[in-house]
Amino acid sequence: MVTYGMPTVDTLKSATSVAARVLRMDDRIGAIKPGLLADLAAFDGDPSRDISALRRVKFVMKAGIRQR
Repeated sequence: MVTYGMPTVDTLKSATSVAARVLRMDDRIGAIKPGLLADLAAFDGDPSRDISALRRVKFVMKAGIRQR
């Protein structure tokens, strides 16, 4: 989507909070806040500035457990 002109931050939102809202699951997923389910990932770089950072995964946590 970034390749075709969508701003990087909007692209990231489309995969998280917007997707949760479209699926009518935004009361359970799509954001990092108390009471919501969340899996986390950390990247080498800032995906909001450089979308290719999403290809450089450094850390993934699912259900509170670090994944290999």
